[in-house]
Amino acid sequence: MHIPVTSILLMSVSAVLSIGVPIALFLVFRKKFNFKILPMIFGIIGFTLFALVLESTIHSLVIGKIIIKESQPLLFIVYAVFMAGIFEESARLIAFLILKKKYSGIGTGLSYGIGHGGTESILLAGVSLIFTIVMSILINTGNINLLTGKLSGTALTAMNAQITQLTTTAPYLFLVSGLERMIAIAIQLSLSVVMFYAVFGNKKLWLYPAAIICHAIIDTPAASMQAGLLKSIPLVEILALVCAVLMVILAWFIHRSFREP
Repeated sequence: MHIPVTSILLMSVSAVLSIGVPIALFLVFRKKFNFKILPMIFGIIGFTLFALVLESTIHSLVIGKIIIKESQPLLFIVYAVFMAGIFEESARLIAFLILKKKYSGIGTGLSYGIGHGGTESILLAGVSLIFTIVMSILINTGNINLLTGKLSGTALTAMNAQITQLTTTAPYLFLVSGLERMIAIAIQLSLSVVMFYAVFGNKKLWLYPAAIICHAIIDTPAASMQAGLLKSIPLVEILALVCAVLMVILAWFIHRSFREP
């Protein structure tokens, strides 16, 4: 077994993008908008608690027991996209309601968005890619036993399947992971701006359900692929890019319309 050097290089590029871009955005935006670190910390906590803990706990109780992805694909898609929207936008709502007491300005929304989207990017892509790079190096240097030596049963089967997938995946797909994170960060920042004005704007709470619906629409292509209704990775990424562009435009329009003079 051998992992192409091109694959490892593109994994590295995606890892750098997934980890480096959120950090770069924080440094640039912090200076430009003079925002504080606490809203970003709220974003980190919001994503971790609501998306990784609470939402994942609900999924473990529902998916495979009440909703079967293979036999109920449409129900799975509706459930998955609205759960993501409800949990993540509720995290933003609660965070901004707390922050409103001492903070103001669009920098607060952007700071939260970097914490929320940056944590998603680093944990879901960056860390995973680093592990994959290490795996690839071990495979190529003949040290595969360090990965499989102490495994048995289903754990060994899963690891062998993961190794096989690494060796057969087209190199360019590893770059898609990093590009996908850039799209996701743009979306998370845009949704944070929308939710910022839902809380900080005058009688703009209707933006909360609007953000949930937008979030659900954005997640629909990915959920459709999970359910097996969409097969094309490029198509899913193109749809995600279109959604990101539209969300950035919407966030900019809302900012221009509702910001204080």
